[in-house]
Amino acid sequence: MQSIFYYIKYPNEFIGGVLVKLNRLFPNDVTYLKLIFKCFMGRKLNLDNPQTFSEKLQWLKLYNRKPEYTQMVDKYAVKEYVANIIGKEYIIPTLGVWDRVEDIDFDALPNQFVLKTTHAGGGNGVVICRDKSQFDYKAAQKKLNKSMKTNPYFTLREWPYKNVPHRIIAEQYIDNGDKDLFDYKFFCFNGEPRLCQLISGRESKMCIDFYDKKWNHQPFHEPKIYPFSKHINKVPENYEKMWILSEILSKNIPFVRIDFYEVNSRVYFGEITFFPTSGIGGFDPIEWDYTFGSWIILPSKKYKL
Repeated sequence: MQSIFYYIKYPNEFIGGVLVKLNRLFPNDVTYLKLIFKCFMGRKLNLDNPQTFSEKLQWLKLYNRKPEYTQMVDKYAVKEYVANIIGKEYIIPTLGVWDRVEDIDFDALPNQFVLKTTHAGGGNGVVICRDKSQFDYKAAQKKLNKSMKTNPYFTLREWPYKNVPHRIIAEQYIDNGDKDLFDYKFFCFNGEPRLCQLISGRESKMCIDFYDKKWNHQPFHEPKIYPFSKHINKVPENYEKMWILSEILSKNIPFVRIDFYEVNSRVYFGEITFFPTSGIGGFDPIEWDYTFGSWIILPSKKYKL
């Protein structure tokens, strides 16, 4: 949730937020996405001849609907999918899975664990327990129950999430001790990783940086509200391995983001994302929206809406 000062600066995004709350009033996906895009991006959505990354992601939401994408965004089912391709050694162990928040067996869980709803995007359905003695069970259940009632398909028309079963999984807690746990997110275009997005400072001040294959820092933001890290980020020990694994997992997909963690010299798979910031986060400077867009070769349109 953005602050009131942010919405004063960007009033159209406030209107967009209201439309998202009223998403069920707009059954037509094309009409809805055009309205949302105008509010958040400040320009019309061109679906006839999309040029930018933001536009092409909206086009892919509408016309690139492959059944296997549903498994790939399901935080439980994707583990088997990825393990079958690159190996189970990259999978964070699952401690339990439940259909309802009320069914979670907290007593059976270790002192540290992570809970996730299997269908939600971003951190909306994620709860982290670092110490059971300090854990707020009621707040966790409230957050998870709220997430269980949402569906990213309706809110921003991300089709792969439409039929994902709403469940909760518990995962093994992983960390780097007293060091920041970085997210390494590889932006891949038809099996070719182009850039790695580094997310740092989630527990304090979140920062976003992009690096190329040689770990050269890139001069743009995505999205605009997050700053560059003030620290010099060292190339991860397993950077080349993560790059290769991203190539394998993104093969034959017009665009997809493959996420990893590096913990104690080991690589762990994070998640697969088809629509970062749902394609309405923007770039600063905007020229990079066109650069990323040029890397997406759209497939033939297979669905009529």
